[in-house]
Order: sequence, then C-alpha cells, then structure tokens
Amino acid sequence: MSDLPPDLPRLRTLRTWHAMWVHRLDEAIATAERQEAERARGLARRPPPPDWLIEGAAGRPPIYVHVGDCPTAGKHTRAAVMEEARRALAEGVEACPHCRPDTELGVLD
Repeated sequence: MSDLPPDLPRLRTLRTWHAMWVHRLDEAIATAERQEAERARGLARRPPPPDWLIEGAAGRPPIYVHVGDCPTAGKHTRAAVMEEARRALAEGVEACPHCRPDTELGVLD
C-alpha cells in the first residue's frame, strides 16, 4: 500500500512542493556554510591575547593584574609586558585570585 496519491496532478504537486523545500534547504545549508567559513576566517585572523593584562579604568589606579586570557578580567583592561606586570605587582596592585599571575610571574609575597 502506497501513501502517495494515485493521480498524476497530485503527484506533480507533491513533487513541486518537495522540490521547493529541497531548494530552501540547499540555500539554508549554503548560508550556514558561508557563515561558518567566515567565523573560521575571523578566528584565524584574531590576534593572540596579550601575555598580561592590567585592569583599571583610565585615570584611576589599577585594580588587578591578570594573565592575558583570564576569563574574569573586566572590561577596562590594557595589555602589559612582563616587566610592567611584575612592576605593578611589586607596587601593590593585586594579583587576580582566579588566574594567579603572581605565580606565573614568580612574584609571590
């Protein structure tokens, strides 16, 4: 027993309807592939994170020193080189308790 209609007009209607959906699916797949390729290109071109970050708003004293890829670093951060991060820790800026840059820098109290 077939679940398709026996007459030619309805079969052609179903064929047209399914062809339309296959075309829509092909377009959606192509769009998703383009977006994925664009995302991959963006990730490949993204510069690496800095080695160290110093957190603090402009014009105010720094709050924390972070390892460059620390997920808890705030919005107001700036990149720092190793010596600058060490100097900030020596001057009393707190080390982030999450990423522990003082351990990685070898600067412990």
